[in-house]
Amino acid sequence: MLRPDPDQRHRLVEIRDNLIARITEAEQEGWLGEIEGLQVSLAGAEEKLIQLDTEQVRQRQVINLGMPSFSQIATRISTARGPSR
Repeated sequence: MLRPDPDQRHRLVEIRDNLIARITEAEQEGWLGEIEGLQVSLAGAEEKLIQLDTEQVRQRQVINLGMPSFSQIATRISTARGPSR
């Protein structure tokens, strides 16, 4: 699976818009075979845009892992005073 470059999002938007215009033209001209191929390409472009948007949202989310307290780290305290004789 190829991941789109976030810096190229504007190009994907242009491609999507162009595909929509071409689908409209194909519908007006009655080019049924062309419409189907363009719709497949349009679905792919829209999916890539969704991937970019989802990745952007995911990167902005902050996950609090918490800071462990000393009592969580040191579960036992030894009371031994040295070796037994």
